[in-house]
Amino acid sequence: MLAKALTIAGFDASGGAGIQADLKTFSALGCYGMSVLTALPIQNTCGVSNCYSIPLTAIEEQLDSIFSDITPDVIKIGMLFNSEIVNLVAQYLKQNAKGIPVVVDPVMVAKSGDMLLLPEAVSTLKEKILPLATVVTPNTDEAEVLFGHKINTQEAMLDAARQILETGVEAVFLKGGHMEGGMCQDLLFTEDKYQWFISRRIKSKNTHGTGCTLSAAIASGLARGDSLVTSCSNAKEYITQAILSFQYEAIGKGHGPVNHFHAIWKQNLAEKVAI
Repeated sequence: MLAKALTIAGFDASGGAGIQADLKTFSALGCYGMSVLTALPIQNTCGVSNCYSIPLTAIEEQLDSIFSDITPDVIKIGMLFNSEIVNLVAQYLKQNAKGIPVVVDPVMVAKSGDMLLLPEAVSTLKEKILPLATVVTPNTDEAEVLFGHKINTQEAMLDAARQILETGVEAVFLKGGHMEGGMCQDLLFTEDKYQWFISRRIKSKNTHGTGCTLSAAIASGLARGDSLVTSCSNAKEYITQAILSFQYEAIGKGHGPVNHFHAIWKQNLAEKVAI
């Protein structure tokens, strides 16, 4: 059966992040994508100029429309913006999504530095959403907010992951791309083991939506029935190739997007050359 993936997240008119990135990733990785819009940031590759909240009733009605018709095989949660939305989504999933894997990308700050989660909502996210998560995927900046301490070494990453696990989440995939050094070190941490995923850092300004894309790729693997380790490993490779594919492109005046369809476009190009 076709795997079905639901994203509950914010909007990006420029197409590189948010539900647009999630739906592209789901499609590229063989899943049928669905979406529930939680907030309307006015953003492009240069940053966020404004943000409008979606009425709570509209968010709940969107959730009802999906769950009354199509049962998702996985749920990816991105931007939730404020405490009211966090509470609504948490309560709805507790009642209606038992047994469905949940991937939480704790979106707090855009690549431009603009806030995507109000500061007063952080504690609500920790208390209400993280205990529902199969895996949470913070970068080190987001983990510092959740953990409360500076993260700049492997030891600090391990300590942070251990602390985040205590919120009730089943696993932590802590991304080390914001740290210094020539290598990107990502950590998958569970109650009984941990594993490092290490790759060479790619020099590119086109990293808009990488967090959304990686978490959606992990969700796609879980939707297809892959293990968490396999899903994370495949997602790491997917985002690496997506960044490399658009490494030298110039889409927008700021942080450009990655190429979610790198494998398909490469195959199509190869077929045209063969013809």
